[in-house]
Amino acid sequence: MALSTRLTSPLRPALGALHWAAPRQRRGLSAPLRPGHTLDLGGIFPPLATPFSPTQEVDYTQLEGNLCRYASIPFRGLVVLGSNGEYPYLAPRERLEVVSCVRRALPKDRLLLAGSGCESTQATIKLTVSMADAGADVALVVTPCYYRGAMTSTALVQHYTEVADASPIPVVLYSVPANTGLDLPLEAVFALAQHPNILGIKDSGGDITRIGLMVHKTRQEDFQVLAGSAGFLLASYALGASGGVCALANVLGAPVCKLDRLCREGRWQEARDLQHRLIEPNTAVTRRFGIPGLKKAMEWFGYYGGPCRAPLAPLSPPQVEELRGTFSANGWL
Repeated sequence: MALSTRLTSPLRPALGALHWAAPRQRRGLSAPLRPGHTLDLGGIFPPLATPFSPTQEVDYTQLEGNLCRYASIPFRGLVVLGSNGEYPYLAPRERLEVVSCVRRALPKDRLLLAGSGCESTQATIKLTVSMADAGADVALVVTPCYYRGAMTSTALVQHYTEVADASPIPVVLYSVPANTGLDLPLEAVFALAQHPNILGIKDSGGDITRIGLMVHKTRQEDFQVLAGSAGFLLASYALGASGGVCALANVLGAPVCKLDRLCREGRWQEARDLQHRLIEPNTAVTRRFGIPGLKKAMEWFGYYGGPCRAPLAPLSPPQVEELRGTFSANGWL
């Protein structure tokens, strides 16, 4: 399906000439979707980096340019306003404009997940409704964490239940303890998996035992588990995860999608070899150098990375060389 012709930028002709791969119907490696399930999260979702100009304004032309380049990669959809999108640094107006911009560039059969988590339940509901109005298909709701000592299972279940009750679009839970200092408790996940408007969870903690247990304990529910990183994608698939939201897919989208396909086809030796080559680059653009490293690596592969918003600082020259060396040592540069 051709990209939407509603895009009004000069890039519209280029975008319109490209096609996205047809979605695949699956849930995990072997479990089919239950009758009546409307959204399949199986596949790879890059959590888009937000492009900024040299003056640190959102650069919508460069955003559209990256979307044009991603169009030939068989992503299941895109995530906007996640951790890698510098979500906390965007003004409310900018958040909605970014979602609207990406939605215009996506065909309707490609899913758009938008981050809408705020610290209060009230604010989260308001932003989730606004994200739906802007064109998001799914709300990705991170755990509130400022008062993390008070974020008990009971409090979090209440929070997510109220958000899901009020949301006009399905909700995906988002646990990212590296940023929030808070793992969404398993007992809360199991309780929330029963909510009809909670579709699944993106878990970025990297605990494979936890991912396997979530898949196992929610197997009777319409609940999909997404691996939150390319570094443990194969292991997550082996335990029944449905897909992955992988920062590295901003840089190496085709190889990450190939890993997804190899796992689906049961070609485990090839998948393992590819997974090994992705681990170090993934660590480099996530835990090691974070978003500045991700944006720098994007530039080497034909995408616009550009600056981060302050106070995130660019990499130093030695860090750039270390990052380049990591990609080169694994055969990507």
